[in-house]
Amino acid sequence: MLFVAIAAAVGRAGPPNVVVILADDQGWGDLSVNGNTNLSTPNIDALAAAGTIMDRFYVCAVCSPTRAEFLTGRYHVRMGVHSTSTGGERMNPDEKTIADTFKAAGYATGAFGKWHNGSQWPYHPNARGFDEYYGFTSGHWGSYFDPMLEHNGVITQGKGFIIDDLADHAMAFIEAHKDQPFFCYIPFNTPHFPPQVPDRFYDKFREAPIKMRSDLNGAGKATEPLEETRAVLAMVENVDWNVGRIVAKLDELKLADNTIVIYFSDNGPNSWRWNDGMKGRKGSVDEGGVRSPFMIRWPGHIAAGAHRPQIAAAIDLLPTLADLAGIPIVSTKPLDGKSIKPLLVGEAPADWPDRAIFSHWNNKVSVRTQQYRFDQNERLFDMSADPGQHAPIKDMTPAQRGLAKQLGKDVVDFREAFSPLLAHDDRPFTVGFGGLDFPVTLLPARDGEPHGCVERSNHYPNCTFFTHWTDLTGSITWDAQVGEAGKYEVVIYYACPAADVGSTIELSFEGVKLTGKVSAAHDPPLYGWEHDRFKRGEGYVKDFKPMTLGTIELPKARDQLTLRATQMPGKQVMEVRLLQLTRVK
Repeated sequence: MLFVAIAAAVGRAGPPNVVVILADDQGWGDLSVNGNTNLSTPNIDALAAAGTIMDRFYVCAVCSPTRAEFLTGRYHVRMGVHSTSTGGERMNPDEKTIADTFKAAGYATGAFGKWHNGSQWPYHPNARGFDEYYGFTSGHWGSYFDPMLEHNGVITQGKGFIIDDLADHAMAFIEAHKDQPFFCYIPFNTPHFPPQVPDRFYDKFREAPIKMRSDLNGAGKATEPLEETRAVLAMVENVDWNVGRIVAKLDELKLADNTIVIYFSDNGPNSWRWNDGMKGRKGSVDEGGVRSPFMIRWPGHIAAGAHRPQIAAAIDLLPTLADLAGIPIVSTKPLDGKSIKPLLVGEAPADWPDRAIFSHWNNKVSVRTQQYRFDQNERLFDMSADPGQHAPIKDMTPAQRGLAKQLGKDVVDFREAFSPLLAHDDRPFTVGFGGLDFPVTLLPARDGEPHGCVERSNHYPNCTFFTHWTDLTGSITWDAQVGEAGKYEVVIYYACPAADVGSTIELSFEGVKLTGKVSAAHDPPLYGWEHDRFKRGEGYVKDFKPMTLGTIELPKARDQLTLRATQMPGKQVMEVRLLQLTRVK
């Protein structure tokens, strides 16, 4: 097998395992190793002490672009990722991922957590090189306790607090593959809101004084939302506890010495809180919005307790990890990232070349070099003298003027290259592209469109359901492309009070229709608020019930998959969380 040859090449009993842990919405400053005394993160700190910290590591301003860049080594604008929901989070199907690279080298591959780069095959994690997937594919989830999740495309019920549950499944994967090389990706979904965390973590912060606070952009000491800060700190300590459990599992299985472990986050902090005075937060392409903690440990190969000042980014991780493992990259597309292996193993030349790292979001572009940041307003900041990015250089030297001019031209070239790719997203939602090997397609409300009286349950689409279906003018559509003609079993996850049971509903596509009736009541309450630590902006959820509508013969075509009602005896038709289509033989 290929990994035997790799083992000989790297001089070990086997190629290194890889564990990548990704936090969600955690800022650079949300760790005690980076100087925050509001909380304690001993396990992440220990990971840093036993490995190397990249002091200036950059990700994207929001979640899905960072995930796409980590997975491919390419800027997110190259591959169709332009939003965080309703299909704009998807990487184009012709992209090859880091999981494809490691799988081709004989590795077992697993992902456990928030995917956020597409829900249907060929966008689903099982279609992107991961043998095993457990978690949710959306951008955020409505409840973190016993939530609805999926396992390899099949809906299942989570157990306990979601981060603990994801860590449990990741550790089970590690144990199951302890005798072969594995690549384990653990994209946690906290401290992204909703603000939920077990009491044993929150109790410490319930009334705790917050001594280190934000002092930026109008969010000074008197205005920082301390209830948000307390919830975030508790969630980060829970993440730290789970990092400790994962590292302990590697020790228990005697795998630690031959496992590369990485920890980083996907964007800047999701609220104004202490971040070492850096300008910007989540959603911003300023320093505080895109700088992430990053530490990597590989005993005996990567220096312990080292700090590397050179800039690096999420786009570098695919080439770096492939380089460390000694395996070929399977993607034939040009990478934007570069291997930073020489920096990690102590082989970097003294004149390590400078570079430009681009940050793009919401039509704003900034550029980071080793010493400077050129911001979205075409101002140049000296990040060595002004690490918080507060005062643009007023009296530039000739060299600085030349650099600013060149970076401005680079931004123009960047926009010209990628703007056409972001101009119009005409990609449909795919049905049946996995064939009989991956027969299930989930079409959540997030990916559909309401019409007439029908409304979303919340203005953030990711974890919504359709409601207020109060007359026959209402309908729900999905812009769908059926990949293989054939029979599909249709299941609707719905809710309907007893007084409104009896509506006749119709699903249609390309002139083919399937009709059924809402024949059983299911009227669950909204929940999620009971676990919140402050009032959330995201919507609440319900436990929706599966209702089999029947089997429909779908042609291979693109059309609107339309759900409508032809009769409504009560005050509403039903509420709809998702549509499940399963290819049958």
